[in-house]
Amino acid sequence: MDEIIYLDNAATSWPKPDSVYEFALNFYRRTGVNPGRSGFDKAIEAGNILEDLRKRLNRFFGNDEEAWSRVCFGYNATDALNLIIRGLLKPGDHVIATNLEHNSVIRPVNHAVRDQGVEATYVPFNDAGFIEPEAIRQALRPNTRLVVCTHGSNVLGTVQPIGKIGAVCREAGVPFVVDTAQTAGVIPINMREMNVDALAFTGHKSLMGFTGIGGLVVRGHLDICQTRSGGTGVRSAYPYHLEEYPFRMEYGTPNLVGVASLWAGQDWIEQQGMDNIYQHEMRLTRKLVTGLWEIERVKVYACSDLDHHLSTVTINVEGIEAGDVGIMLDVDHNIAVRTGLHCAPLAHQQIGTDKVHGGVRFAVGAFNTEADIDAAIKAVGEIAARKR
Repeated sequence: MDEIIYLDNAATSWPKPDSVYEFALNFYRRTGVNPGRSGFDKAIEAGNILEDLRKRLNRFFGNDEEAWSRVCFGYNATDALNLIIRGLLKPGDHVIATNLEHNSVIRPVNHAVRDQGVEATYVPFNDAGFIEPEAIRQALRPNTRLVVCTHGSNVLGTVQPIGKIGAVCREAGVPFVVDTAQTAGVIPINMREMNVDALAFTGHKSLMGFTGIGGLVVRGHLDICQTRSGGTGVRSAYPYHLEEYPFRMEYGTPNLVGVASLWAGQDWIEQQGMDNIYQHEMRLTRKLVTGLWEIERVKVYACSDLDHHLSTVTINVEGIEAGDVGIMLDVDHNIAVRTGLHCAPLAHQQIGTDKVHGGVRFAVGAFNTEADIDAAIKAVGEIAARKR
């Protein structure tokens, strides 16, 4: 069988750069011990890469220079968002989220509403797929204690005006949290300039790291309450979880091979140039969208203007279930895409695709080629030409 055409990079980037595989494996073979728990050389070396990566990601996300210890590692963006949302909301608080959110935001917020007596407002997006800052302003209440918003939609691919939304939040004195799962590594993020108080990131998408590594970055003026406790390898006689960062938000042994993969991913992004990666992906995305628009019976969502957009495109073929389109792309054309609701049910409800079991999502990545896009357009054309 021919090699798969992988167009599911919004789920996870694949393949990774060879340099990421090589560095992470070699580092783990050589230094795969528990960092910060012992004083021998390899433990110190493992601890050094952990500390150096905190400083590196702190600069990458534009956080306050002295706040590098507030880069805290976890499993992924979902893990980080749970820590942030649960750690900032109390009974009687009001939180604002949006209809573009992933379940990594929706479910923790809904649990806070059901289990803690928190109030929540979900702000809809406009016809082009963007959250309007004024809509956030209008949703504010006296008891609003948190605004959380995705930076890039994993359904529509639209990149939200985070800086403007952050300005609204800063004016109101409300903490602003951003989910960067879809954007970190392809869209520049500067927490200071965008008035972002905390963000969640995942390593396995455009940061080019492995699965199982991610975390949160917190500005120096914001403190998040602890909702977990356990081992840190530091001050073991103290009977409670440590309050200082990064230990405040970290629990147990870190994912050292994941940390190594993130380090190598940063190297690769710097070598390639983040804007070059983005421009490559968007050039192919424009080709894909142009081809899909020309196919009869194909509906393309929120792609009439690809400015402020990611390389994520969702479609449906009239008269054919999204899941069936995905199966045909896989079985007949060896093309991997994602179908369904994409863990973002409110977005699909607003565009009406929940009634047809979601959509078919193409997500172009750094290693895709024009030949991949040509094959995808041809395959969709053949599927749409079938009799209903």
